[in-house]
Amino acid sequence: MIGYVTLGTNDLKKSGAFYDRICGELGAGRFMENERFIAWGKPGGGAGIGLALPHDGKPMTVGNGVMAAFAAKDKAQVDRLHQLALSLGGTCEGPPGPRSDNFYAAYFRDPEGNKLNAFVMG
Repeated sequence: MIGYVTLGTNDLKKSGAFYDRICGELGAGRFMENERFIAWGKPGGGAGIGLALPHDGKPMTVGNGVMAAFAAKDKAQVDRLHQLALSLGGTCEGPPGPRSDNFYAAYFRDPEGNKLNAFVMG
């Protein structure tokens, strides 16, 4: 299983504020950070998602075909996460809705273009 996902940023402060709100809706907060990195997770668990300035010092770029997905508690939370992301400067990549009989999801990008998803199974 995946322990955590790290996404790139060119502006740690601005992107950190975006993920503070998204992760806050999921019940996770910052638990580790320095001048180049922030990680969010839940008490008693490891990191769920991290955000970092690129180690090589070059500008961050978006990975084509790369996406991080947030597990929501229900369809209403999927809807809230999508709307929250858009209100914080994210862009829609697919509105909330069923994608199959047992999968409800919404797709969006953070302000730097990283592709994200909020989903619930069942």
